[in-house]
Formats: sequence, C-alpha cells, structure tokens
Amino acid sequence: MSTITAGTPADSVRQTQMRPVNSSASRQQALIQPLIDQVFSADREYRHFGKVLTSDGLHNFIFAAEDETHEPVAAFRSLRWGGQFIYVSTHKARVKRALEAFVASGGFIIEQSPTYYRKPLRFLPWLGRRVHYFIARKVQLILPGEFTDRFTYNVELARHEKPEDEAYVVCKRVPSFESVVARLRNKWPDAAQDVIEKRAKKFTDKIFPTFLTREAAILMILQEHLPSRYAGRVPRIISLEKDIRGFVTTLRMNWLRNGGRPLSQLEFALQAADLLRAVHDAAGVIHLDLRLDNMVITEQGVGFVDFGSAVRVGEDLSSNPLLGTLFDELMRTSHIQKMLFHMTQSGQVTSQHLCTKHGKVDKAIDVFYLSLQFNTPHGNPDLAGLIDYDQTGEMAKMIHELSSTVLRPDNPTDTAHKSAKDILRSLELIEEKMRPQKVKALGK
Repeated sequence: MSTITAGTPADSVRQTQMRPVNSSASRQQALIQPLIDQVFSADREYRHFGKVLTSDGLHNFIFAAEDETHEPVAAFRSLRWGGQFIYVSTHKARVKRALEAFVASGGFIIEQSPTYYRKPLRFLPWLGRRVHYFIARKVQLILPGEFTDRFTYNVELARHEKPEDEAYVVCKRVPSFESVVARLRNKWPDAAQDVIEKRAKKFTDKIFPTFLTREAAILMILQEHLPSRYAGRVPRIISLEKDIRGFVTTLRMNWLRNGGRPLSQLEFALQAADLLRAVHDAAGVIHLDLRLDNMVITEQGVGFVDFGSAVRVGEDLSSNPLLGTLFDELMRTSHIQKMLFHMTQSGQVTSQHLCTKHGKVDKAIDVFYLSLQFNTPHGNPDLAGLIDYDQTGEMAKMIHELSSTVLRPDNPTDTAHKSAKDILRSLELIEEKMRPQKVKALGK
C-alpha cells in the first residue's frame, strides 16, 4: 500500500518515491499519480488532511494499485478514523471484487462507487486507457465482531442529512441487546446465559439510555454557556432520537476531526488547560474522563470529546437512586480513579486537595488527570503527529516540574494548584520564560 500524506501532486510524488524503486512500484505509481492529479488534487479534504503527519502506521489516505495489499482488515488497521482507502486497477473486475470485500467487512462506507479515469497518452490524452478505482472510508472505531473495553456505545461516522453543512457526523447509539450479550459473553465466557441476558437487558434498557440522555443534556449546557471562542472545541448536537420514555437512543454530533495546526507541547497544555477552565467555570461542567483518547486537535484548537461521564458542578446525584448507584460504581471502577488511588498509595500524589477527592465527583479529578496528560502528549497515536514533543527539551522539563508541583507540592496541605485556572496561570509563566529563548532561536 502506498501511504500518501502530502497535499499537492508534486509532494505526493516525492512521498511515494521513498518506497524501494522497482518496476512493479513504478507501474503502480504510474496508475496512482494521474488519479491524484485528476481527482484528489482539487479535493479540499485531501489537500488539508493529506498534510497531517502520521504515526504508528495511521494514515488519512492510503492508495493501493493492482497487486498491492488491498485487504479490508489491513486497510482498517492502517487508517485513522474517517480515513480513506483508494484501490486502483486497470482491471474492472478486480476493482469490483475488492469493493465487495470492503462492503462485506462492515467497517467502511463506500465513498465512491467503482468508476474510472483515463490515463492520458502523451499525444492523444482523450484516448487514454481506462483505469478503474473506488474509494472506501473507515467509519467504525473497531471492526465488526471485535471487542474492546474502550468503546461501549455503537459509535460510527454517518453521512450528514444536510451534506452542504458537514459531510459526516458522529453517530452514537445505544447498542443492541444482542451486541451487549455478545460483549458480555466474550468478557465472562463461563457465566450462565440467564445472568448474561439479565445484565444485558439492564444495560440496554437503563444504563446506556441514561448516560446518553445525560450526555445530550451536558452538550446543550456547553453550547449555551461556553463563550463563543470555545464552542467549536466541544461536540455540538446535530440531532437526536428518543424512545417512548424520553430517553435518548441516538445522538448525532459534529465530527471534531484531528488535523489542526501542529502545536508545541506548551501550546497543547495551554489550550487544554484554558478549555478546561472554561468548561469548569463558565459552563459548570466536570468531564471526569479527560484521557488523551478524549482530546483532539482540530482547526479550532485543542478540543474535548466524550462527555458521557460528565456531571454538572454541584449536581446532587444522590437525589436519583439509579444515578447515585451508577456514579458510585463509576467512581470505584474508572481508570482515572484507580490511577489516583494507586498514586496516592505509592506517594506519587501527596496533595491533600487531590488525595481527599479520590472516589468523589469533583473538578479536582479533571485537574489531576490533565496535569498527567501534559507529560505524555504522544500517548494517543492520533495526536503524535500533531504535537511537537521533545522529552529531553527545556520545555518538557519545565512542564514536568509543573506537573510534579501539582501532584506533590512542597506543602501537601496548601497547594497553589487547585483548579484549571491555577494550572493555566503557571503554564502562562512558563510561556513567558520560554519566549526569550524562542526569540533568540528565531534570530538565528
């Protein structure tokens, strides 16, 4: 497969020429390059997201020609979410067979049905040979039939009902009873079938609809109360569907796609802390799941997604028995709460402001985890190509010192970093210290 990450035809040629040069590769490139010139060079998505750097084999565009690998599973594992796979061949039947395999895989949507372009002849371009191709887009987060603890809802990209607004939206659905049974059976293979089915019914009838309904309400709060300059950095509701009880069963949101301007580690930290300050103080929302997986870098800047576990500041969860029970369990079992517990037990966290919040719904949980994310910004492969991070550099050292101060202040009972606003202020001081070095570097 030929991974194309540049945005112009000339750059694309240079990129693909990095492969070992042989006659087969030359023939394949001879089919791919005219397609780029004729179709993709004018495509806004290709010109913008084709420039995004990649990491860990993740790409926004993958081209394959003739005998190059074009199996759906291999393509799926090499593409970013929303990325496109393009197969090119002079044989129409090959393209048709490849298309059928991608449709059967279930992880893709066909962006362009089989069509063709004419490979121009030097003197008679209108008589050029037909070259056939199709385009598939990765719309699922995991392949159908696979299981992961990371995603609980059915989340996929879907075409927008009004494509003139946005081509694709994120569609989050309550999973079917059958899919939850399969997931639980995979996790507990020895459990009795009636136990599995009883638990699956509770998930699909109560738990998932409750949390999805809450997420929709939280997003509405964010859109109403976040200052306008932050509104584009959290999901916006496009549409939703409810069941007869009034629970949300399907939530469609705009797609906050990774692919914004690459940031320095300090810019990433500043923007994330500033957004968290606005979410906490202006919108009155606590995220509770600020993993790197739930952060994006878009054209608007650093954004947060997946507010499924979020709560309102000061919300009395105990007033609803179901919510109280669910959040009590969540505070015991969530990855972030477990990490906070282990770090307090090992002495890695001594701040009493953080230690006393273990197991609780509190803004301090967001502050704790955000301060950790600054130090490992490449922990999410989708962000690695978008954050300039030098572990041994002065910037990384200063940010690490700040994180250590948040977690282990000199006086554990009197920390200067209790809020996102406090962390933002310290990051701004680092920025001031770094500015003379930046000016000096530019002068050279």
